[in-house]
Amino acid sequence: MSILKFLLIFLFPIFLVANLTYDSNHNKELEILESFDIESSFLYDPLMNDVRNKHTATQERDKEFFQTMEDAYLFIPAVKNLLSEYKIPQEFLYLAMAESNFHTRAFSKKSASGFWQFMPDTAQLLNLRIDESVDERRDLIKSTKAAAKHLSHLHRKFGKWYLAAIAYNCGGTKLESAIKEAKTDDLSVLLDEKRKLIPPESRNYIRKIIALAFIGNDEQYMLKSEYEYLLNRANAYSIVTVELPAGESLTRVSELMGIPLAELQKLNRHLKYDFVPTHAKSYAIYIPYIKLSDFKQKYHEKPMKELYKEHLVTSGDNLNYLAKKYKISSKTIKDFNNLKTKKLVLNQKIIIPIRKIG
Repeated sequence: MSILKFLLIFLFPIFLVANLTYDSNHNKELEILESFDIESSFLYDPLMNDVRNKHTATQERDKEFFQTMEDAYLFIPAVKNLLSEYKIPQEFLYLAMAESNFHTRAFSKKSASGFWQFMPDTAQLLNLRIDESVDERRDLIKSTKAAAKHLSHLHRKFGKWYLAAIAYNCGGTKLESAIKEAKTDDLSVLLDEKRKLIPPESRNYIRKIIALAFIGNDEQYMLKSEYEYLLNRANAYSIVTVELPAGESLTRVSELMGIPLAELQKLNRHLKYDFVPTHAKSYAIYIPYIKLSDFKQKYHEKPMKELYKEHLVTSGDNLNYLAKKYKISSKTIKDFNNLKTKKLVLNQKIIIPIRKIG
């Protein structure tokens, strides 16, 4: 047998597998571009590929990407399901990654906050509550629903998903002006580095989303890494919503169900304190789905006076004094007790929302 023939027999399967892998990844990338209404030529955008390569160039950057995915393994299925429910391409998950790196507590210099990085005014327009006890921009489910509604509105307005993504970043007014000046909504024109029709961060933004989507959907890339298990894990874990009575303590819930407090807090970053707000009779929190059975079996309501300190008002007491004494804001005490005024009455019982010991 000639050496050439031997090499062909030996190497052909390797070439075949490599080719199939390439075709599989290539087709997936085309599907991602199509989901954003982007033409296939964007595959060869040099700046997008630079962004992609930077995220995979070193072992440290590689680990950073997958660590982010691992930290959000409980969130990802819930977010994908909500996006699908609102008919948003699931690849918009990576818009959230570009915005906040999947950190529900992310906070920008411009006061944007949460998984989807909403500004306070935008959050208010989308009916997300921000007050002394909660910041629903950090509420995974409510903020994702708000983002989905916002993206749906932008898509109806501009007609293409990549335009909705750009408008999410720079605002609809700026994008409208850019399209008017360019006399086209073609992506290659809007991203022209010389014409600078949209802000530089918005030009990088859409490239970053696509690059992250390519990496996150590259199964062969993940199979080669130490994070191979994430391929299945993201589908196996999820969260579920449960209702708690006003003022209930997260610490107590974690103890009843055997969930580490840190994990429960991570799922409920929208709560500013250890307790759920008192502005309604009940309030929703999130727990791992695998703990739902434990919650139904073990959770029982307990009167707030048995959970927290109770202060009997004496002469000279006022909210500012109580706030200083118990190291909690006067507004929190006022809201927790549903007080209409700051005035206190002698012998009035005030619940201080700090854990009762003993």
